[in-house]
Amino acid sequence: MRPRQEPDDRLLALAQAQSGVITLDQAADLGVGPWAVRRLATGPWQRLAPGVFHLGLGVPSWHAQAWAGLLVGGPRARLAGASAAYLHGLEREPPTTVEVLVPLDRQVRDRWPWTFRRERPGARDPRSVGALSRTTVEDTVLDLVDQAATAGEVQGLVASAVQQRRTTVARLRRAAAGRARLRHRRLVDALLDDVAVGAETPLEIAYLHKVERAHGLPRGVRQHRAQHSAAVRDVLYEEFALVVELDGRMGHEGTGRFRDLERDNAAAVAGELTLRYGWHDVEDRACAVAFQLGAVLARRGWLDEPRRCRCCRRVVGPIV
Repeated sequence: MRPRQEPDDRLLALAQAQSGVITLDQAADLGVGPWAVRRLATGPWQRLAPGVFHLGLGVPSWHAQAWAGLLVGGPRARLAGASAAYLHGLEREPPTTVEVLVPLDRQVRDRWPWTFRRERPGARDPRSVGALSRTTVEDTVLDLVDQAATAGEVQGLVASAVQQRRTTVARLRRAAAGRARLRHRRLVDALLDDVAVGAETPLEIAYLHKVERAHGLPRGVRQHRAQHSAAVRDVLYEEFALVVELDGRMGHEGTGRFRDLERDNAAAVAGELTLRYGWHDVEDRACAVAFQLGAVLARRGWLDEPRRCRCCRRVVGPIV
């Protein structure tokens, strides 16, 4: 038989479940009066907002501030934007402010570190997920898309969410279609088409648009698993035994560099040639990359040639 918990013990247990945060209303529900809580607050408790306290000394953690924001926001409040993205694992670092959505009929004044926004019914999936209540992954991505300033930011948001397997193309399509208003809608739809054919990273999407499609190159197979090794190639032009690897810095330094060499050697043994390009090549020298690829493809049997895109100011030779 479990020992009976005193109100103070239950209060501390609840606070622990909420990253050390408690409200006067929650304390009252457990039989602890406001004067008792305020007496505790003069010791190890800190007042974060009217009626909201944090158990412990020092600066409250980000999670504690997030809990406090939800409690200030009310029963139907939930985290959104960069705050939800951090909790979903879409962002590595917590944001400096905590973004909280509250129902349309409730108005809460902003106070550091919280920003409160009223949300209209139907704008997002009404479901909230997680112990720290927040918007779904799909709505979180689309909220960040609405805030994005550049096409590159939108690319990164959509591609990384799918690449990390936080969501799928189908779920993002449904969420986007359910929004009456969505900034960058045409770009999001196009990006989802690109991701659906296997372009997983912003670099791969840029290559698909700026190099392959813009210059009429053959359509490569994305994320192809090699038969001769466990490697997954970014792009394979199977008919011409040509592999294109698109190397961002992450994963291609240190031991990753030696894995790249092993893959290239295994491909060479199988009769495949590997070309590698990075951000600078694709973003700043896409036309030169396309003509280099065209020269290699021609030597391997391609009977066409790259076409000039609007960025091709002159005949572009191979990269040197």
